[in-house]
Amino acid sequence: MATHPLPGRIRASLAIAAVACTTLVGIPIQMLAVKTGFPPPGLIPRLWHRMALKLLGIRVHVHGRPEQARPLMIVANHVSWSDICVLGAIAELSFVAKSDMAGWPLFGLLAKLQRTVFVERERRRKSGEQASALARRLEAGDVMVLFAEGTTSDGNVMLPFKSTLFGAAQHALGNGDGLERVVIQPVTIAYTRLHGMPMGRQHRPHAAWIGDSDLVPHIGSLITEGGMDAEVHFGEPIAFEPGGDRKRISRAAEEQIRRKLADVLRNPAPSKHAGSTSR
Repeated sequence: MATHPLPGRIRASLAIAAVACTTLVGIPIQMLAVKTGFPPPGLIPRLWHRMALKLLGIRVHVHGRPEQARPLMIVANHVSWSDICVLGAIAELSFVAKSDMAGWPLFGLLAKLQRTVFVERERRRKSGEQASALARRLEAGDVMVLFAEGTTSDGNVMLPFKSTLFGAAQHALGNGDGLERVVIQPVTIAYTRLHGMPMGRQHRPHAAWIGDSDLVPHIGSLITEGGMDAEVHFGEPIAFEPGGDRKRISRAAEEQIRRKLADVLRNPAPSKHAGSTSR
């Protein structure tokens, strides 16, 4: 059985203790924020994600920026649970997640406190209702993140996008509030370096959390290893206008992300110090 060096185990223990303490303090504050609006509900999650990235040893390099127009739905590829921390540290966002996550110990509560929209992707009969719930959040000005593959990949390839929840834009436009468009912004997430060295195909699954793999061991592995670089590329916004075709918009977003992901994996940005960004 493989063993980790002592410094890695110590680092993991300290990181877990720090996250636990910070989370216990942050939960009641975030509950107050969600109920009263003070502090702003997006502030505590963003600070928590930034802390989590430092403890995980993930350096994030940001290229571009979130679109300022609203309503805005960010559509991204999906490699790992850490994608939520990577994006959540950049801006005040809410996420779309599978319904079973709501029942996870602790992580389900954290997701609810970040005002996650939970969906049952496999239940097509509920797709309209779920798209409508997402549309209401978009209309309220919340920036929603949709991982359009519906599940995680191994970091080397992208899975085909599912277009169903792009229907949220159609719902928002059809609700009679005078919206002229919903902005869809493709975002590419790539884990590119480990301890400063470019990750090849055989190393990228280190970052990936695939399917039904156990979550806690994967968290422990990332904390113990540390030293990983992630790139986030904000793409060209796509206008979803009245009469728009969700399947066409989905394909356009997928093609944009797929091209950028291939380019980034071939040519990763130089490694920089923790917490650095490039624009």
